[in-house]
Amino acid sequence: MTQKKPRVSIGLPVFNGERFLEETLDSILAQTFSDFELVISDNASTDRTKEICEGYAAQDERVKYFRSARNLGVAPNYNRAFILSSGEYFKWADYDDPLAPDFILRCVEVLDNHPEVAVCFPKAKFIDENGTFISEYDPLPDTSSPEPHIRFGKLLLDHDHRLAQASGMMRSDLVRKTILHGSYPCSDEVLMAHMSLLGSCYEIPERLFYLRYHPYMSSKGVLASERSRVLFFDSSLKDQAVLIKWLYFKDCFRAIHNAPISMYQRMRCYPHVIRWAIKPQNFKSLVKDILLGIHKRIPLFPRLYQETIDAANKPHHYN
Repeated sequence: MTQKKPRVSIGLPVFNGERFLEETLDSILAQTFSDFELVISDNASTDRTKEICEGYAAQDERVKYFRSARNLGVAPNYNRAFILSSGEYFKWADYDDPLAPDFILRCVEVLDNHPEVAVCFPKAKFIDENGTFISEYDPLPDTSSPEPHIRFGKLLLDHDHRLAQASGMMRSDLVRKTILHGSYPCSDEVLMAHMSLLGSCYEIPERLFYLRYHPYMSSKGVLASERSRVLFFDSSLKDQAVLIKWLYFKDCFRAIHNAPISMYQRMRCYPHVIRWAIKPQNFKSLVKDILLGIHKRIPLFPRLYQETIDAANKPHHYN
């Protein structure tokens, strides 16, 4: 007998998430819309994450727990959470960001009634490590434009404010057409810019998402700089010189080239990539990457993406 596919898949990649994981799992399983699967991709956690996930999987058949034999890094783990999913709609969930009860319901309503929408997301609230309210968050940048090149430019050039979009619900068939998460820091910025070329973005006015700020966030401490986060993103890159900004730059062009948009729209998108490249911080990083490439005698665009997908598809443990 063929098992019915769920309408929605929630992909939750995690590594050593015991501190906030249970609260987030409870918020997902308490959703008012129940036709979903929760795919947990555990990146070889060494704390109580495995025990917690196995307990939830034993109690609720919607929870599917997968564990890697070793830490693959963030990018392969995020991609694997999607690859293992089967729902019509998909959302990446972070282990520390709980959802309001109607999050899935409202997103499904939007995607069902607006076929032109690729990504929908609600307004949000910031909370601290104890779950205490900090402030409200109205999603930025404004990605409501019907023009693909405008949405693309907003997400590419105002990427510091795309938290809500990246945590929204997406059409799975469109996510499959993207480059997914690349094996370099900030690749989610390119992914969301790519999604904006595949369909429009829809902001839900209710505050249904809780963004948690806490001292244990991956962007803090020793991982604050992009260069220090290379192995964090993909552990297979040990001892490799990764040209971070050139990979980012190349993938922006790949996204434009592969998107089902008109030549006119493509020509309107390319200047946004150039504007990104000449921003002082990015231009400086691009030059540093060139010097690194010359020193290491490596090409600007190493082939990392098939390795990412291969890593995600390697045998894993299912509990």
